[in-house]
Amino acid sequence: MNSIVISILVLGCMGLVFGVVLAIAAQKFEVKEDEKVVAILEVLPGANCGGCGFPGCGGLASAIAANKAPVNGCPVGGAAVAEKVAQIMGVEVEAGERKVASVICAGNCDTAKTKYDYEGIEDCRVAAQLSQGPKSCKYGCLGLGTCKKACGFGAIEIVNGLAVINEDKCVNCGKCMEACPKHIIISKPVSKKVVVACHSNEFGKDVKSKCSAGCIGCGLCAKTCKFDAIKFENKLASIDFDKCIQCKACVKKCPTKVIKVLVDEATENKKLEETKSENEKVEGKNIEDKKIKKDAEPKNVKETEVKVDSAKINKTTDISSKKTDEIKLEQVTVNAVEPEEIEPEFIIVKEPEEE
Repeated sequence: MNSIVISILVLGCMGLVFGVVLAIAAQKFEVKEDEKVVAILEVLPGANCGGCGFPGCGGLASAIAANKAPVNGCPVGGAAVAEKVAQIMGVEVEAGERKVASVICAGNCDTAKTKYDYEGIEDCRVAAQLSQGPKSCKYGCLGLGTCKKACGFGAIEIVNGLAVINEDKCVNCGKCMEACPKHIIISKPVSKKVVVACHSNEFGKDVKSKCSAGCIGCGLCAKTCKFDAIKFENKLASIDFDKCIQCKACVKKCPTKVIKVLVDEATENKKLEETKSENEKVEGKNIEDKKIKKDAEPKNVKETEVKVDSAKINKTTDISSKKTDEIKLEQVTVNAVEPEEIEPEFIIVKEPEEE
C-alpha cells in the first residue's frame, strides 16, 4: 500500500517539475506573432489558391506585413479586401483594374485540324507528351479540360474542344496558367476585350494548313493600328493592353478574324433575355391590337328583308268547265345572309283531266 502511494507522489512531483520547466521554456523561447499578420489573415478570403504568388493566405499576410507584397496582392478578394488590408497597414491602396485570365487560341473542333484520334487519359499534360497532342497545331488548345479541373472557381468550360473563360467568375488566381502545358492562357485587364486568339509561331502557310483561325503574320493589323498597340514577335501579333484603346480597327482588318472581341457570357445572356422579353411584349401587343381591331370592325353579315311570294292556291274546282286553279301569292318576309335579290317564284298547279 505504501509503495503505491509513494509511486503516485513521485509521479505527481515529476509532472509538476516538468510543467514548470516547460512553462519557463515557452516564455523564454516564445515567438512573437505580428498583430498585423493576424489582422490581415482575418480579412483575407482564405482561398489558399496561390494566385498571389505566395504559399497560401498566410504567406501573403506575412509578406504584406513585412512590406514585401502590395496590399492589393490578393486576386480573389479584389478591391474590397485590398481596402481593408490598406487600413490595417495604414497606407492607401493603389488604384488598379481587376485582371482575368484569357485563352489566346481559337482552334476549336471546327477550325483546327487533327493528326490522330486521341483515346486516353483526359488530361492535356498527358496528351501533350504524345507527339505534342492530337491537334495539327502544336501551339493550340488541346481541349481536354486540365485547366478546368485546376480552376477552383468554376470559371472555365470546354466548348467545342476549346477552353472558354467566364470573366465574371475568374479571379486571376493563375492556377489554369500553371496547369496549361501549351501556355496559352494569359492575364489581362478585364476591360480589354480585344485579343489575338492565336499562339502559333509558324509561318502563315503552315498555319493555314493546320488551322483556319490562326494568325498568318500578314501585318495588316499593325499597319492599321494608329496607337502602336500591336507588335510582332516570332511571326505572331500581340496586343499591348496599355496602349490599346479598343477601337477595333484591327478586328475589322484581320483577314483570318483571329483578332476578336471577347464576349462576356453573363452580359450576353442578359442581353438575350432582354431581347426575348422585348419580343414577347411586342408580339403580345400585336395580338391585342389585332383583337381590338377585329372587334371594332362591322360585321359582314347583314340582315336584309327579301320578299318571297309563296304560292297560295285558291282552288276553283269546276270539272265540267275544266278551269285552271287561280293562284294567289302571299307575301312572306324572310331573313337572308347575303343581300341577293331572289325573284318570286310562281307555281302553277293543274288538275288532272277527267275522261
